[in-house]
Amino acid sequence: MNMDWEPIWLTFRLAGTTTILLLVVGVPLAAWLAATKIKIKPLIEAIISMPLVLPPSVLGFYFLLTFSPASALGQFLEKNLGLRLIFSFEGLVVASMVYSLPFMVHPIQAGLENLPASWKEASYTLGKSRSITLMKVLLPNIKPALLTGIVLSFAHTIGEFGLVLMIGGNLPGQTKVASIAIYDEVETLNYAAAHGYAALLLVLSLVILVLVYRFNKRLTV
Repeated sequence: MNMDWEPIWLTFRLAGTTTILLLVVGVPLAAWLAATKIKIKPLIEAIISMPLVLPPSVLGFYFLLTFSPASALGQFLEKNLGLRLIFSFEGLVVASMVYSLPFMVHPIQAGLENLPASWKEASYTLGKSRSITLMKVLLPNIKPALLTGIVLSFAHTIGEFGLVLMIGGNLPGQTKVASIAIYDEVETLNYAAAHGYAALLLVLSLVILVLVYRFNKRLTV
């Protein structure tokens, strides 16, 4: 069996890019949610958590409406920034960030909320800023939560199907990730190729999760 490796590399490129960007966005957001006491906090947490319960097709549909070249925002992005988010790798990244956001934010938020408040207060008393306190005091003490957020975001992005199909379509080298390749092979009854993609993703996902559990266990011992 000659398997096309391009969808595999594209999948891991998408997952890696999404995870890095989510780390940049998710850590400050999780830190703010862990510290804030504003009344609309439950609403914000509910909005972040919506991808956990919404069908991917719903997110994909509204993403299409929002960023379509026929929409005002889509026209603005394409005309002024040269950025087209429909049927493009960049669009997959943006959609994947929204879809996997709760998997990054929730573990980190929970880890920060479980830390003693006295640690943060002591850092502030010593004249450290909020950003220095977060980076030097808080985050080093929630390594298991950080690792969990990173791995869950990465693994969740690898497993996307409905969202990437609606937004990205099936463009080889641009939007045809492994899940789409599996669907294509099954549609053409090429089960051997579909099995090759599926088995590879299954083994890699299992190895990643086993390593994470072992690493987290060592950190908590």
